[in-house]
Amino acid sequence: MNTNKIGLGCVTFGREIDRDASFALLDEAADRGISMFDTAAAYGDGASETILGEWLCARGMSEICVATKILPPFEAKSIAENVEQSRERLGVATIDLLYLHSWESSAASPDCLAALDELVQKEVVKKLGISNVDRVAFSKVLSCQDENGFARFSALQNNFNYAVRDLDKDDFRFYQSESVDVITYSPLGAGFLTGKHKRGVESGSRFEVIPGHQDVYFHEQAWKRLAHLGEVASRFGCDQAHLALAWVLHQPEIDCVLVGGRTVAHLDQAFTALEWENAGAFSELDQFL
Repeated sequence: MNTNKIGLGCVTFGREIDRDASFALLDEAADRGISMFDTAAAYGDGASETILGEWLCARGMSEICVATKILPPFEAKSIAENVEQSRERLGVATIDLLYLHSWESSAASPDCLAALDELVQKEVVKKLGISNVDRVAFSKVLSCQDENGFARFSALQNNFNYAVRDLDKDDFRFYQSESVDVITYSPLGAGFLTGKHKRGVESGSRFEVIPGHQDVYFHEQAWKRLAHLGEVASRFGCDQAHLALAWVLHQPEIDCVLVGGRTVAHLDQAFTALEWENAGAFSELDQFL
């Protein structure tokens, strides 16, 4: 079993679960061989980075990849300041993987790319990535980096699950040709693919905590895919959340799927799905795209 296929998304830390519950998830992830730990300055207004940093210090962890993200605007001064604040919260000398959290035109400016390159040259950051960006924008930035001899973006992080996909087959081919690692998040659609929101937003759920998620998922195509997922799961005698997770985890073009949650049981669910493979079920899901 390739445990590197699963990464731990730390978005719930300090926002939906407290420090002790976060430590329990982190300990379980490390014990099960997970090596990618993904956070962001925006998660809990820095609380997620702080909790992860406290855990890294308490456990003396070193053989893992710590990824974080900074928000726009992407200007040289703000990049340096934001990265320094993230390093302080994480308690690390070097950030293993730094993402630009969302696309903004300033990300394509030579000044931004030069500032990021400087961070890599100074070993403040090991690798660079972008999150929530399309292939056209990513391609233009790579070209600018190559033309100027800057450190390249080598990772992409986008939303991808059975209901909503910010990547298609052409995207996957492009990123593979450019040696860009593809990391995806929200394999259960923030809970949408469990089916628990069919009668309205469940109290205390991610869709209530962050209402913006409703616009991403509450539309006709996603509801149709959810219904088909339920039908296939019923035919194959499995839980639809299990099937949704298994489908994403067995996508060969994806290098790592970030799995978050509030309890250790959510990690157990992901590992069970990773071990389960059913070509017939996956084929039926793929017929309804």
